[in-house]
Amino acid sequence: MAKIKNVFVCQNCGYETPKWIGKCPSCDSWNSMAEEQKNTAQDFQRAVTISSGNKPKSILNIKSSEYERFDTGISELNRVLGGGLVRGSLTLISGDPGIGKSTLLLQSASNISKKYGKVLYVSGEESEEQIKMRGDRLEVNASELYILSETNIDVIEEHVNEIQPIFVIIDSIQTLFKTSLTSAPGSVSQVRECSSDLMRLGKTKNIPFFIVAHVTKQGELAGPRVLEHMVDTVLSFEGERTEEFRILRTIKNRFGTTSEIGVFEMVNEGLKEITDPSRVFLEESSTTKEGAVVIGVMEGTRPILVEIQALVSETKAVMPRRTAVGVDNSRLNLILAVLEKKLRIPFYNCDVYVNVVGGLNIDGTYGDLGLAMALISSIKGKELSIEKSLIIGEVGLTAEVRPVSYCDRLVNEGMKMGFKNVVIPYRNREKVSVKDANVILVSSLKEALNKVFK
Repeated sequence: MAKIKNVFVCQNCGYETPKWIGKCPSCDSWNSMAEEQKNTAQDFQRAVTISSGNKPKSILNIKSSEYERFDTGISELNRVLGGGLVRGSLTLISGDPGIGKSTLLLQSASNISKKYGKVLYVSGEESEEQIKMRGDRLEVNASELYILSETNIDVIEEHVNEIQPIFVIIDSIQTLFKTSLTSAPGSVSQVRECSSDLMRLGKTKNIPFFIVAHVTKQGELAGPRVLEHMVDTVLSFEGERTEEFRILRTIKNRFGTTSEIGVFEMVNEGLKEITDPSRVFLEESSTTKEGAVVIGVMEGTRPILVEIQALVSETKAVMPRRTAVGVDNSRLNLILAVLEKKLRIPFYNCDVYVNVVGGLNIDGTYGDLGLAMALISSIKGKELSIEKSLIIGEVGLTAEVRPVSYCDRLVNEGMKMGFKNVVIPYRNREKVSVKDANVILVSSLKEALNKVFK
């Protein structure tokens, strides 16, 4: 007879304990323990039956599926995935409620079904009629797109075996359940077991799966961390529901880079691709005003120009505020410390606010010099003396301006957008050869200050 015992499992990280405790010792979350039944004999049997009987092969004799990717019909999604959807892959997509996850997947499902064949869209949150209503709004009219409203993983597997789709979408993993488990849908055990079944089904039948996952209030993936380890790709859909632009990022990708992003605009007809993000982010540029500077950043292989704005105002508070949107707070504090120490510009009695226009989050050090110039422009109340200028460079702790990679691509993007003046690090001079632009070389913050604010 199978041995069944009750354990308490943390719903955030999956930590197990035989007794209830108020605080999880693994993730330090309170009141996250839920009682579940554990069947050790059944778990062992399931682990044994997953084996497919494959034998070791030489890597030279294994056929690569790199060139057998599905074209989703959405170039921005293909870019983030690394060139398309790999056969037999599991892709996890997360984002805030109402951000557009289901809309993006329904659009891609329609495109794939028209080009390749049957696609199954499984929803545990909406009925078939509700999905049809959204499909009518998005003008989805694919005859090979099948809709199923179901939450039982065993029933879903039966339908997959019956219609033999080439692509399956699960919306969402937190609504699925397995009848052999006593825990509620969305619990650690249910999410782990349902994900294992989907992985087995996708790998054995060479079917790519797209899985939607919920997020917590902090913006992290809900459920056990093992879910991220099991899948091949993890995508994050970012943006504010009140804003029109959406950013699709890659957190994990076994088939491509994790530095690419996709930019979309939410319209009445669904998500619209933005193939030229620089033009969108600089559509209402106000670089002629104090505290506004245009910088260049690299998102994967794509150069993007964005406007960064700074506001510095004197305060009587003991602890001045440091608020940054789109810029890492620690990076902002580092730039402020360098400006105070090396250039003797006092920020200790000022509130500092920094914002990246368009909702883009800047990673890396491409915007250090531009951020410093924006802060100086705001605290001095002066505009940049160089009109229509692009500023690129990293700032070190000794106030030197260090070179950045792909500077030539950023400068070429600036020329395409109509920028005639470019401020770049001196050590990047050999890689940048532009005839129609005024290239200003700087090697330190003090030199940049003297050339930008004449």
